Amino acid sequence: MIGEKEKCFICGRNGFSDRLEKHHIFGGINRKNSEKYGLTVMLCGERCHRNGKYSAHKCKETRDKLHKTGQEYAMKKYAWSVEQFLGVFGKNYL
Repeated sequence: MIGEKEKCFICGRNGFSDRLEKHHIFGGINRKNSEKYGLTVMLCGERCHRNGKYSAHKCKETRDKLHKTGQEYAMKKYAWSVEQFLGVFGKNYL
């Protein structure tokens, strides 16, 4: 997991008024790879994950930023080159 388990990765709130949910940075066919490599973040369920104006599922800019952050994290943690990341996730987000 990237970031703290008790805080929203985007806004930093603690989930008291909007329960935190796990978000897989790379979804679809890469959801299992996101889980396997720890490329998940905690997000406020309503505000930052699903329904807010800038939520991960509704805002391209937020999604793009999470993809870039996830790729940078994976490349650093696993000492991967861009080509190695592409071999696992199939797309370069940098």
